[in-house]
Amino acid sequence: MNLFEVYPLYDVTPVKAKGSSVWDDKNQEYLDLYGGHGVISVGHSHPKYIEKITSQLHNIGFYSNAVQNPLQQQLAKKLGEVSNCEDYNLFLCNSGAEANENALKVASFVTGKSKVIAFENSFHGRTSASVSVTDNKKIQAEINKFNPVTILPLNDLFLVEKSLEKGDVCSVIIEGIQGVGGLDEGSTEFFKGLEKLCWKYEALLILDEIQSGYGRSGAFFAFQHHQIKPDMITVAKGMGNGYPMAGVLIHESIKASFGMLGTTFGGNHLACVAGLAVLEIIEEEGLIANVKEVSEYFIAQAKTIGAVKNIKGKGLMIGLEFEDEVGDLRKKLIYEEHIFTGGAMNKNLLRILPPLNISTKEIDVFITALKKIL
Repeated sequence: MNLFEVYPLYDVTPVKAKGSSVWDDKNQEYLDLYGGHGVISVGHSHPKYIEKITSQLHNIGFYSNAVQNPLQQQLAKKLGEVSNCEDYNLFLCNSGAEANENALKVASFVTGKSKVIAFENSFHGRTSASVSVTDNKKIQAEINKFNPVTILPLNDLFLVEKSLEKGDVCSVIIEGIQGVGGLDEGSTEFFKGLEKLCWKYEALLILDEIQSGYGRSGAFFAFQHHQIKPDMITVAKGMGNGYPMAGVLIHESIKASFGMLGTTFGGNHLACVAGLAVLEIIEEEGLIANVKEVSEYFIAQAKTIGAVKNIKGKGLMIGLEFEDEVGDLRKKLIYEEHIFTGGAMNKNLLRILPPLNISTKEIDVFITALKKIL
């Protein structure tokens, strides 16, 4: 049997990783400024992360949600404290797409409505409902197109209200900062307006923080830059630092019922200790403060590069925009300078998503390499 080939692959085979570095099977070291799509939040192979998972594996690695698992409650309590979202309840699942699926389902349950508003250049996943609210027709099969979805431009409250006033919208879903789409984001006025309009027209506001959450923006969640309170928040990627896990933070005003949601693997013992380790490391090592400090340095250095026409994003979720497409530039960074970076639907944008504990020294390595190539 062969693999079902759906990924174009770079000719690199990582076999070891630590901190912000990855080594391939030829023992070549690479600087990781992409973290596997922003998944590596607290650095590769962090000793505390390894210790907690290893210790748990010696006890019990998995059992289903049919029994008590106190680790789930510990994780929920810690996440509430570190994120300042203690007035939410947590549903644990396995991936970002699954988190968005469940958030959209809850919104439809609660409101009794089915239509969703999403935004241009959005990316919310590749499964049924999540891909239907993703602004990319190339990845939507015919079966995904039955969900009633309206895609609107960012920062246009007039069009949002025109859609909401029809009375058939269950939810508005928006990324704190767009990831795959190219680091565009709503203004504070827009986010505040969405909150008011959703309340007025009895739709639920879902903040997709799958890539922009867990400290990456310089706040725990990117929506916190705008002083709003969404009805639900979806998380994944950096939540487990590489262990597959995700969740939906559901405001306590939304009441649960048995059977409303479910998952086999979500919230298993190993996932919970991975999630607890990440939160403890973020808190103990002051990683959100580090994000702000390194981000300021990175942006200042990037502004010295004439070929960079625009800098997007916040914190360590940064996009460097050029006049031309960056495909060749990414290849040169990988094969000549041994640095991982990311792309986006905006083909002119280089996406930077390093571990949150990266240092300015490593940023200097990237800036020097980028100037050399350019």
